[in-house]
Amino acid sequence: MGTFKAPKSPYDLWMEAQDIPIYRDIGVSKVQNLPTTKWDLMGGNASFIQLYGTEGMWGCHIIEVPGAGALNPVKHIYEQQYFVVEGRGSTEVWEEGQEDKVHVFEWQKGSLWSVPLNAMYRVVNASSSPALLLGGNTAPNVMNIYENADFIFNCPYKFRDRFDPDRDDYYKPSDEILADPIRGLAMTQTNIVPDIVDCELPLDNRRSPGYRRIEPHMTDNNFYLWIGQHETGRYSKGHAHGSAAVLICIKGKGYTYTWPAIHGQTPWKDGKEEFVMRQDYEPVGMVSAAPMSGDWYHQHFGVSAGPLRLTAWFGPHHPGRKVKRPGEKALDFGAIDVRDGGTAIGYDMEDPYLRKEFEGYLGEVGAATQMEPDLYESKAN
Repeated sequence: MGTFKAPKSPYDLWMEAQDIPIYRDIGVSKVQNLPTTKWDLMGGNASFIQLYGTEGMWGCHIIEVPGAGALNPVKHIYEQQYFVVEGRGSTEVWEEGQEDKVHVFEWQKGSLWSVPLNAMYRVVNASSSPALLLGGNTAPNVMNIYENADFIFNCPYKFRDRFDPDRDDYYKPSDEILADPIRGLAMTQTNIVPDIVDCELPLDNRRSPGYRRIEPHMTDNNFYLWIGQHETGRYSKGHAHGSAAVLICIKGKGYTYTWPAIHGQTPWKDGKEEFVMRQDYEPVGMVSAAPMSGDWYHQHFGVSAGPLRLTAWFGPHHPGRKVKRPGEKALDFGAIDVRDGGTAIGYDMEDPYLRKEFEGYLGEVGAATQMEPDLYESKAN
């Protein structure tokens, strides 16, 4: 009595009907290694990725664009963005009925771009080898509400507030740094970033000393993401929040530990290491920061000779937009020390096992820690 098995959602059933693989786990070391089969809807080999903790929160897949070929033209009333894992090509975007006003932009390995809501688009490969794209979208959110694929893929409504077919500079990249209106963090408004792997990032310092970070806001989407980088020899503070966030490794190699917050801030020291989960990754690997329900602590470590660069995708779950009364005080819990009411674990409070292991891994790649000793001796901002 009182227990039951969770039913499949409309999105789960839709994924199964597409007859391509569905990968489920805490993460994956490289998406390039996932098996794919032909996805008739899109016209390329693909696989769904549903990491633990993202169920119903946002959708993800990888898809190959055939060498010297293209994917099928499609449109849909869910938001869609792509990161280019491998290859180069172009994308054509147009409003249905305005085929004479096609917007075309080029992309390459490392590019990140988004398509406007319900606009027609076609992805074209410019090389003879397959291109590989990693996609994130709000398909589960839409499908679990409407439960009607015909409406989702054939809705005639034109979202002119998001896409103006007469705007010639719609896909002109912008690197102007603005302030996020919610938390004041660095952001940019652009519909394509030509290279998120090597682009400049503004200094942030919130997650680790020397940490750099920016939030691209794309095609007026509600899909939230950021790009961040930990310097060589440094690692993030542990912090906790709920499910939705997925970290994607785009430069360097590393690993993430994640564990339920109910087991405390020092699970190894307290004999609770059995509750800790770990995912190792390299480009392009993924890990769910909070893979089950409830708040989970997680901490990210780069263990290569260069910096660790990650992009985090949340779907339409902006950490600063949790439902509250208008004007109610909100806290950026993950950036505030636990001693001040947040969820960030100070380096002086963390489990000693983490520092020892991290320094050992650095030695194996000929690098040394750049974490100042005083970080472990007293509370640091």
